[in-house]
Amino acid sequence: MYVPETTGLATEERLPEPRSFKTADILALAFAAGILVVFELLHHAEFPPMGRRFLTALAITAGFAVLAWFAGGVNFSGALAGSAVAFIMAVRDLRMFLALLIVFAVTLAATRVGYARKQQLRTAQAGGRTAAQAMANLGIAALVVAIAPAGWPVLALAALAEAAADTSSSEIGMAFPGKTFLITTFKPVPPGIDGGMSLLGTLAAWAGAATVAAAAVLSELVPAGQAVVILGAGFFGTVVDSLLGAVFERRGWLGNDLVNLLSTASAVGAAWVMI
Repeated sequence: MYVPETTGLATEERLPEPRSFKTADILALAFAAGILVVFELLHHAEFPPMGRRFLTALAITAGFAVLAWFAGGVNFSGALAGSAVAFIMAVRDLRMFLALLIVFAVTLAATRVGYARKQQLRTAQAGGRTAAQAMANLGIAALVVAIAPAGWPVLALAALAEAAADTSSSEIGMAFPGKTFLITTFKPVPPGIDGGMSLLGTLAAWAGAATVAAAAVLSELVPAGQAVVILGAGFFGTVVDSLLGAVFERRGWLGNDLVNLLSTASAVGAAWVMI
């Protein structure tokens, strides 16, 4: 449905350029570090350092970061930020980390689809995802897991579902453009325009969110009845993303990373209302 931006986790066969930090990436890494501090302060007794679960999560995190970097999904700063997210989810519940892997796989696959065409249209993202991009899409989910409020698995999964849905819709919508309309006016617009929507993009958004919801249910992280909440909240977040893109991002009032952050937050809010 929605084609608000090019937000794939990985878009090239070569390794991304390492250690290129921008101000946004530094702020994102500070955000990631802050989430780790919050998690440690709230759950130090539950997950003591050097405990078996803690060390297992560290090992998983290191493997995930290396895999994501070598797959071209992230650059060096993105790998650092992704490590913080992966650690929090792995130490809290390995099934939540599995959901994170599903998001990575879905977005990676969506990015690869029709990549040659995206290059021709100049809509393909160069290099792996940066720390700013990683935290814009995954930071809210990590924060929810770190704080662990009532119903936290559903809330965090809603944010992850939105991230998978948004990237899938953007990438598939640009790979197979078809008719694209602006969400606020329904006037035809070129594929890739902020706030644009298309039929295949819509289906891809539903499929991305549904994959995350199904994985959570199959792993018994949440009961089957909560799948509808995750799916609905995740898709709702993509609607918010497109609205923000059409109204604010196209005018330069909001950047893409902030739009993504607000969209995942809206998915969490929608899930909180529904549970």
